[in-house]
Amino acid sequence: MKTSTHLEIGKHGEQLAAIFLEKKGYQILVRNYRASYTEIDLIVKRDNWIIFVEVKTRSSTAFGEPEQAVSALKARHIFRAAEHYIYSTNWHGHVRFDVVAVKLGFEPAIDHFEDAIN
Repeated sequence: MKTSTHLEIGKHGEQLAAIFLEKKGYQILVRNYRASYTEIDLIVKRDNWIIFVEVKTRSSTAFGEPEQAVSALKARHIFRAAEHYIYSTNWHGHVRFDVVAVKLGFEPAIDHFEDAIN
């Protein structure tokens, strides 16, 4: 079970990622989209693209870089949830799967990896 501190770190990272993406011109459509047992952290739009974003936040890199934490199983779950969203919204444009890595610290570092999950 995740501790409240772990959840708070994740939520803080998602908030920082959303602000970061908005500054880059993305429109936040949905936060924490749930389909079945899977959650997509952010669903954003830019031009004719819907982008499903997995946010990974770390307060330390002792266990690796945040972007390395997206497992094959997590990717499959994200794809299934994305299919649900695409179907339910009747989306016919382009689709992409990105990762935003947030490293917390005195000055948080944020990296955006486009088309990172495939």
